[in-house]
Amino acid sequence: MRNTLLTTVSALALTLTAACSEQSATNETAENEAADTEMADADSMTHDNVLMAEWTGPYGGVPAFDKAELADLKPALEAGMAVNLAEIDAIAGNPEAPTFENTIVALERTGDELGRTFTYWGIWSANMSTPEFREIQREMAPKLSAFRSKITQNQALFERVKAVYESDEMKSLRPDQQRLVWLTYDGFASNGATLEGAAKERYAAINQRLAELHTKFANNVLADEEGYVLYISEDQLGGLAASFVQAAAAAASSRDHDGEYAITNTRSSMDPFLTFSDERDLREQVWRTYYSRGDNADEHDNNAIMAEILQLRDERVKLLGYENYAAWRLQNRMAKEPANALALMEAVWPAAIARVEEEVADMQAIADAEAAGITIAPWDYRYYAEKVRKAKYDLDSDEVKQYLQLDKLQQAMFFVAGELFNFNFEPVPEGAVPVFQEDVDVFEVTDKTSGEHIGLWYIDPFARPGKRSGAWATSYRSHTTYDGRETVLASNNSNFIKAAPGEPILVSWDDAETFFHEFGHALHSLSSKVVYPTLNGGVRDYTEFHSQLLERWLATDPVIENYLVHHETGEPMPAELVQKIKNAATFNQGFATTEYLASALVDMRFHMTDPAGIDPDAFEREALAALNMPDEIVMRHRSPHFSHIFSGEGYSAGYYGYMWADVLTSDAAEAFAEAPGGFYDKDVAKKLVDHLFAVRNAVDPAQAYRAFRGRDANIEALMRDRGFPVPDDSGAESETD
Repeated sequence: MRNTLLTTVSALALTLTAACSEQSATNETAENEAADTEMADADSMTHDNVLMAEWTGPYGGVPAFDKAELADLKPALEAGMAVNLAEIDAIAGNPEAPTFENTIVALERTGDELGRTFTYWGIWSANMSTPEFREIQREMAPKLSAFRSKITQNQALFERVKAVYESDEMKSLRPDQQRLVWLTYDGFASNGATLEGAAKERYAAINQRLAELHTKFANNVLADEEGYVLYISEDQLGGLAASFVQAAAAAASSRDHDGEYAITNTRSSMDPFLTFSDERDLREQVWRTYYSRGDNADEHDNNAIMAEILQLRDERVKLLGYENYAAWRLQNRMAKEPANALALMEAVWPAAIARVEEEVADMQAIADAEAAGITIAPWDYRYYAEKVRKAKYDLDSDEVKQYLQLDKLQQAMFFVAGELFNFNFEPVPEGAVPVFQEDVDVFEVTDKTSGEHIGLWYIDPFARPGKRSGAWATSYRSHTTYDGRETVLASNNSNFIKAAPGEPILVSWDDAETFFHEFGHALHSLSSKVVYPTLNGGVRDYTEFHSQLLERWLATDPVIENYLVHHETGEPMPAELVQKIKNAATFNQGFATTEYLASALVDMRFHMTDPAGIDPDAFEREALAALNMPDEIVMRHRSPHFSHIFSGEGYSAGYYGYMWADVLTSDAAEAFAEAPGGFYDKDVAKKLVDHLFAVRNAVDPAQAYRAFRGRDANIEALMRDRGFPVPDDSGAESETD
């Protein structure tokens, strides 16, 4: 498995960019001698430590999840860093003149042992966390940051990269090779490689501290998710669906609370409870517990951590000459600068909160008609929205749920992948591929026409203690061809609640869309045709587009007719119910858009302000008040548990990217809707795969989208999708420029 450290670490959202001071020639000699000794020790460790070892077995080799032991993690990380630094020293000290092959491609070949180790790290971090792992994570995060600094701030290495970037050879390279050189150069230049002396040292110190804080923030959130469980009795189940009740009973039994029902502190448990429970006091309790994660003035409180993170990020980018963190973060995104991202969000915000006002009025009318004697509060929104849905559209979410079986949805995703990408999915023989948990299933992906092996797809679908909430995708190995073809190992991870034995797992329409969404990320990985590892990366406000687009196929006729079938009768979803779903497509968009945009706007403002002395709790309240945030809605991710932006830097000053990608999604969906073959049009599908999926980050995103659509995207399609008024000047400026 070939992987640069830059790709490996950022994929785990550690973003351990750092710096170190230059060493004198004497110090360099001493360090090189020490490195030789460490390298010899590391070589010995490589052969003994399963976490570092080359992957063997079928399908081009697979992770040895069945042999992984947590006790091996720290030694593997330490040895992997030593091996990687020796590789870096060899490149930096090469006496030959810098070339694309001996510098850029040579860097692509580094980090194999550490990359393999981080695959296991990722599983322990996201899927199977334990107190023991978290202690290793806490200890190793700053060490990994210091290690990273030795690469990004290696002056001799940077000079070689810069020489290639500025050379005549650059002009003769293929476009994908030129992009690889630019990405490599920018990875150094934007992360402190140009700093000197005290600034370099401070940059390193900041990043080591940030690594500690990001880890602590994430672990605090996980602790609150694991530590708060509401147990209710049978007489408190009013309004809840039988499938949810069965799952809650199973969750309680697994926690030694037989005869009770567990409402866990995760979105997959909270959301249906707030939607259907008739117990208003319990809804408020569940709501407050969920939205107070990381904000309980206890040992797991994240407010002080957020303040320090924001201050350190601001200090760090000012060392590089940027006005604020957001300006640094967006320089190489599609948005280019914060003003463009804000312009998009602020264009949508007024329509979103106006729709919220309409939605609340509809809900209040129903509550008044029932003589409920209440004013709609945040813990009432989902509950009364469901009543409005039934009243306005005669659409019952629980009725829809009867047609959304998890296993059938998975088959539907395979069908869509076959139609659009020509992929076939078949379960691997039992025991042929090691898995890290008994619920994980593995499928081989092949080309439907040629039978060529594409890769493997791992699916870890169920919630459990130690697994972070939400849904996500990751890759254990990416497609490359520069050193022999390597196939993809992709995975999807969800937190569905297990049903009682023998019962089907029924999910909501929103959860079904999320399932398709994350599968879109996996298809993005499986479709890759790039040559070099770094080109499998992505631009944050673009990569969500691919997965958001795949959500659209859930509501297509072939999927509805063949896979959305009743779990008892096997009958397809009736046409009248399908029509109700389509009629209600823009229902509750005020809520959905506002809760998301509130988080995205606060994120951007956090990273554009001077954070000296900042009180994050007060800042959040004041920012929302300035936006006229409706009282009945809260941010989708309140700041103290906003892991997207505070447990790493993957989405920091970048949460807007979901909406930026949604502009592309809505526009691309219209390309399919307008095609003769609709969403299964072969010509449009081929352009989608060739120009948007297969190229990954080998092509500039704006250029790639123009190749697919023939033009830039604008906001009009997004506003139509959400049922919002289309601004008169919406087409004047492209949102992809």
